[in-house]
Amino acid sequence: MPPSLFTEAYQCLIQSIVAARQSAGLRQVDLAKLLGKPQSFVSKMETGERRLDVIEFLVIARAMGSDPIQLIGEVIAAMPSDTTI
Repeated sequence: MPPSLFTEAYQCLIQSIVAARQSAGLRQVDLAKLLGKPQSFVSKMETGERRLDVIEFLVIARAMGSDPIQLIGEVIAAMPSDTTI
């Protein structure tokens, strides 16, 4: 099995974050500024160059004004039911 960074389930997580960012009307640079990070931080996360951990996910969701619980629900609904680790 490939590292989780490359799985369909992980891609569901990233797509959910990107959709929430865009829905909030934020560009990568806007989100980066809210996080106190360079734009490349957001870009690398969204392109899979950089792995996202749970705490970062929570901070990013809050910075976008999104409910992290709702975002996780969307990921769970979108990820394949046969996902393994």
